[in-house]
Amino acid sequence: MITIKCAKCGKKLIKYRKIGKGRILKCYLSRIYDDKTVKKNGKIYCSCGNLIGVIEKNYIKMRQRNFTYSGKFE
Repeated sequence: MITIKCAKCGKKLIKYRKIGKGRILKCYLSRIYDDKTVKKNGKIYCSCGNLIGVIEKNYIKMRQRNFTYSGKFE
């Protein structure tokens, strides 16, 4: 389970089940367990206003420098 945090304020945003190693480029909506983000016009924001990603069809395309993560890959 991976915890995705805002790079600007450090708030925990998403708990995500990441399969395999590598960077987090997409977050599939079916693998998100806990979501504390703000959604506006198809975009995902932190409460501080930092843009985290853009909602595509069944995933979130993540903005690489706008978040950090910790946890264990599955």
